[in-house]
Amino acid sequence: MFVRSLSDVEKTAFFVEWGAGTSHRLLTAKDGMGFTVCHTVVRAGTESLLHYRNHLEACYCIAGEGEVEDMNGNVYPIRPGDIYVLDQHDRHYLRGGKDTDLILVSIFNPPLQGVERHDLTKQNGSGY
Repeated sequence: MFVRSLSDVEKTAFFVEWGAGTSHRLLTAKDGMGFTVCHTVVRAGTESLLHYRNHLEACYCIAGEGEVEDMNGNVYPIRPGDIYVLDQHDRHYLRGGKDTDLILVSIFNPPLQGVERHDLTKQNGSGY
């Protein structure tokens, strides 16, 4: 068993500025659990085109607000208590709230190494 805090992660390379916010990579591949857990902040007013070709991801909102948009133009508001699931390696837009950061618990399978960063200049979406 082990316990790890956000402040512990902030002292390591597993505290990542991912392009439109921050990610505390609380659990990574090196931990041997078979998945990654992140505390993810999506900054207010940001929009990111993301596409995880190598990972499935589920995001549970714990605070703030924002939205996710699929490539068919369906927009889903995200608020505390909502989960969105990218179960088909879905390319999507992720947006922070107009005036409020979106705070998520993000789960990746297979696990991240922990130091990955987005390149939000990619035309087809950034992903790992």
